[in-house]
Amino acid sequence: MGSLTIGAKYKTTLKDPGTPGILRMNDDKFTFTPNDPRSAMKLNVEFRSIKGHKFNKVDGNKPALLNLSKDSDKGGGYMFEFDNVGNRDLCRDFVARVLGKHQGMPPRPTMPPEISVPSAGMEQLSAAEVERRVKLLREDSELQKLHKKFVLGNILQESEFWATRKNLLDDVANKASKQKPGFKTAMSDVRPSADGRTNKVTFNLTPEMIHQIFAEKPAVRRAFLDFVPKKMTDLEFWRKYCRAEYLLRTKNTAAAAAEAAEDEELAVFLKNDDILVKEAKLKIKQVDPTLDMEADAGDDYIHLPDHGILRDGSKETVDNDSEFARRTLSQELNRHAAVVLEGIASDVELTDAKSVAEALARSKKEPPSTSAVDDTSHERLLKVARMTEIEDLQAPRSLPYAPLCIKDPREYFDSQQANALRSLGASNDGRKSRNCSLSIEEAFHHLTDQISSIKVNKSNCTVIQSDMAVKVLNELNEGISRSRRLNLKNPQEGLLGRVPQHTRDELMDHWTAIQELLRHFWSSYPITSTVLYNKVQRVKDAMTQIYQKLQAIKESAQPDVRHEISRLVKPMTQALDAAFSHDLEQQQKSAKAGNKSNGF
Repeated sequence: MGSLTIGAKYKTTLKDPGTPGILRMNDDKFTFTPNDPRSAMKLNVEFRSIKGHKFNKVDGNKPALLNLSKDSDKGGGYMFEFDNVGNRDLCRDFVARVLGKHQGMPPRPTMPPEISVPSAGMEQLSAAEVERRVKLLREDSELQKLHKKFVLGNILQESEFWATRKNLLDDVANKASKQKPGFKTAMSDVRPSADGRTNKVTFNLTPEMIHQIFAEKPAVRRAFLDFVPKKMTDLEFWRKYCRAEYLLRTKNTAAAAAEAAEDEELAVFLKNDDILVKEAKLKIKQVDPTLDMEADAGDDYIHLPDHGILRDGSKETVDNDSEFARRTLSQELNRHAAVVLEGIASDVELTDAKSVAEALARSKKEPPSTSAVDDTSHERLLKVARMTEIEDLQAPRSLPYAPLCIKDPREYFDSQQANALRSLGASNDGRKSRNCSLSIEEAFHHLTDQISSIKVNKSNCTVIQSDMAVKVLNELNEGISRSRRLNLKNPQEGLLGRVPQHTRDELMDHWTAIQELLRHFWSSYPITSTVLYNKVQRVKDAMTQIYQKLQAIKESAQPDVRHEISRLVKPMTQALDAAFSHDLEQQQKSAKAGNKSNGF
């Protein structure tokens, strides 16, 4: 029956956003592996427990769903969401064939459990490989038709079908952007809108703003993963965050202290970000110790009276005695610039806040171990030692070398060539070497004698017969003249233009299928295993069916276009006849040699 591997989302309910992962199906069971290894949504279900399947009609923005239902007594089922209808239909057809096969078989007797052995025919594909295959099938309708006809039709296996298209998969991988997408350079300032009549303050948060908040404030991201949904809902979390931002913006220290004492969750947003503090300490340790940061801190005159950065019409001041966070404009600009330079991880999708927070948590690097810190410190010390040196007073850092001195280059290269010829002469297949020394004049006379002998004897080895060449040229000229006359009469109408549209489409589909089958047929020779023999038999059966369809098209054609259809069908049947003849010759050779009928 084969196997099927495709990307999908497992959903417990219709409103569930779904868990993205990889859905794999074979004749006996289907498995679902989430992309997130920490997720518990893993499935390993036998098809014998599935009694039916349902699918929805996709209209507008509705997702393509497939529901695999279990026994009516047990209830329940497994719901999967696909990226498009084509992928859903591929999976639906595969499930229909497998269920039809299992429902027609007697129930399996109770047997002791056996040790499962991984099948050699099953491919172990990565998630990136599956995504590339699905993307190719989604973008190329012709490739999707071939995949549905041959892979789902049990003519070719999944691995055999994609083995001839590695270049397409590599092109998709190479076309992928190597540059990480980044945030907008403009800072997203969460500003409230006040209603004077109701004395109500409203904050509007978009998914992009939430993503940027999580990236720029890792403590908020950590609090979201800890609090939601264990202690509070998503809405309650953002209400507390906006309340903290409002208190910080109004600089009401007394109100902030009072509310922080009553609400521990709110106090998390009012305090300084401890994660950013740790990162800053690590960055300070990596700064060259010869740089006097304290002396440079006064170059901007911010600490002096009547100096500072104006923001919102007020001058920013820093209260060092306050336990609450006081962020200056320069700090926010620097943090935003650092996040923009880091870029956005490729696996982050703006679906919901929880998935964004989890993806950002995965993308952050773990803190280095003690040994790594020690190695970094040692490298820092070496770097400092090198930087404190005055380069103008140091000797050049270059290794001594012995200059190569060749008095006569001809002797050197001639000796190398002689050594190479001597090494080749040791294995000359039993042929005797002949030493011959001729002058330039003697060699020239010898060459002229050889040319004269060829002219006199007139070698009988002709490349091609003259009468055959004239015949081929006449046929080519006649065909070119005929095509030119037809094109001049109606330039828009060629050989395919005179064939009905439905017949033309059918012939093009057959020609594409023939090319695919012939590619697999000729690549299977010489047949050296049972797998190749079975593959050739399946391909031959498919080619035989197409051959019969071509003959039926030619016989049922109208008299006015029968000649054109015959000309189009002729190269197809010739290619198939060549394959059938080759297979017959191989069978006859095997029969004469007394080998097996399959040729190996």
